[in-house]
Amino acid sequence: MSALPQDYLGDLLSAVERGEPDAFGSLVEAVYPELKKLAHFQLLGERPNHTLNTTAIVHEAFVRLSGSEGNWTDRRHFLRASSKVMRHLLVDHARKRNAAKRGGGAKALTLDENLLESQDDSLAVLALEDAINNMRDIDPRLVEIVECRFFAGLSVSDTAEALDTSVRTVERGSQRAQAYLLGALDNKDE
Repeated sequence: MSALPQDYLGDLLSAVERGEPDAFGSLVEAVYPELKKLAHFQLLGERPNHTLNTTAIVHEAFVRLSGSEGNWTDRRHFLRASSKVMRHLLVDHARKRNAAKRGGGAKALTLDENLLESQDDSLAVLALEDAINNMRDIDPRLVEIVECRFFAGLSVSDTAEALDTSVRTVERGSQRAQAYLLGALDNKDE
């Protein structure tokens, strides 16, 4: 979003907060390319044949964001909110897939192993979400770093700016978060 002048985006965010007509539409138009990149980054860790694509994620994120309070203070805050919404979309999608795989109320059928998807990672997404929620109880700041770095794809310096902290704090937090999440996910496998 660095291509947009900061004051222009700030004006748009203020107009949305005031509830001006067409303000959200103008915001969508202004940030759409950047949010497509954000969605693409989030899908990099998913299976290759994921049923959601970047366009679907961005459109659904805008639907959810338009229904929220929209009290975004600046570009950083809006990016963090967008990233969080996109992460929740992927988690919700994984939960639905997992529920459907457990039957979802359908009649039981004989299992044909040829019908199983070999690359399904909905359980991994749910395990990661559980680990992130557990980490939130220990250190909520680490979750913010994870959301910015790993879900929004922000650089260390952009994350430091978004969280109003130092680059070194983000580097240490990224290392701690990564170690915690890897440990939590390894324990899930056992």
